[in-house]
Parts: sequence; C-alpha cells; structure tokens
Amino acid sequence: MAYTLWYWPGLQGRGEFVRLALEGGEIPYTDAAHDRGAEALMADLNDRTGRTPFAPPYLELNGLVIAQVANILMYLGERHDLAPSNMADRLWLNQLQLTVADLVAEVHNVHHPVAMMDYYADQKPEAARAAKQFREERLPKFLGHFDDAAQANPGEWLIDHRWTYADTSLFQIVEGLRYMFPQRMRTLEPDYPNLIRIRDQVAEIPAIRAYLNSDRRIAFNTDGIFRHYPELDAA
Repeated sequence: MAYTLWYWPGLQGRGEFVRLALEGGEIPYTDAAHDRGAEALMADLNDRTGRTPFAPPYLELNGLVIAQVANILMYLGERHDLAPSNMADRLWLNQLQLTVADLVAEVHNVHHPVAMMDYYADQKPEAARAAKQFREERLPKFLGHFDDAAQANPGEWLIDHRWTYADTSLFQIVEGLRYMFPQRMRTLEPDYPNLIRIRDQVAEIPAIRAYLNSDRRIAFNTDGIFRHYPELDAA
C-alpha cells in the first residue's frame, strides 16, 4: 500500500527531503496536495483530532500519521532499509538529520529575519545583514561539519557502503544552497570535497536520476525555503 505525503503544492520546501528518500528507495507514495491542491491539505489538517501534526510535511499509512522531517525519515529508514540496523549508526544519522533541520531553519531566517509572516520586501535591510553573516560565518560551519561526517566513514557514503536518507538530505542541501547562493557556493565548494562527492553520488542513483528528470521534481522558486535573491548573494 502506498504512503500519502501531505505537503504544500508547488514547493520543494521541507517536503522534498521526504520525497527524495521515497523516490530513491522506490517506495510507493502519493503526493496528495500536489494532486488535490492546498485546500485539500488544509481540510485534512484541520479535520484531524488527537495526535495531530503541527504542520506539513506529514506522512500517512493505514491510520499512522508521522510528522517532522527527521521523524519521518527515521521511520522510513528503519522500515525500508534506508538506514543501518546498528543503533549507534541510526542515532548518528538522526543526529545529522536534525543538524540539517537546524540549517534549514537558518536558511529560512536569512530572507525572513524579522518576522516569518511578513514579506521579504518588508525586511530587505535586515535580510541583507542576515545574509552576510550567514554566508561568511554560519554556512562554512555547517558545510564543514557535513564534510567531516562524510570523511569520517571509510566507505563511499555517510554510513558503510550504501546510501541512506541522510545522503539524500545532504544532496538537497547542496542543491538548495547552489540555487540560493550560486556565487558563494562556487567559492566554498572546493573546501568541502567529501560533501560534494556525496551530492554527486546521490545524483547518480538510478531512481533519483529518474526523479530529477521527471515532472515530479518541483523547481526551486522564491516561495520556498531556498530562495534566490541576487542582492543577498556574494562570493
């Protein structure tokens, strides 16, 4: 039976980290709001009671509902062999995924540093200051951590000799940052060869390659988390 993924239509956003794992693992799923619209997503979310998700993305199967990206991926990793069986390794991958979540939150704050619900146009001066600090200080710290994680494993991937959901998440991080800060990423990428190697290997996974070339892969845009505003980028 196929999973039902609920996330905002027309956006990669946080939902893309889940999509990549599902696609790479060739796990059947339906992207409900993509097919039925945002109104269907809001109706589904508002009609739920009890242990409800705070916000999308959330995954549903036979009455089981799982929200939060790291939580969803930990479940998929254990159920669909997208993570090793060793507890220490599973915790390490979850730790990396939670660090990805920290980075994603900081990425969003770059273009919404004052108020999340206000438009970027209403906070441009503050966003310019936030972007400069993020590009120069925070971004190298995160990329360096992920590069060290890739280097620490003697195999080709983050764990052993097979890809996991954390590898696909690092792929998405690199892709998103390349869209958001093309100049800065061209400057930084030579310093993180292990991270870029992971990104390139994920792109060659047959199911991922097919997904990236399909209409299921939503293009980056300025409504998502990774947004390209030229005035916020610099080498």
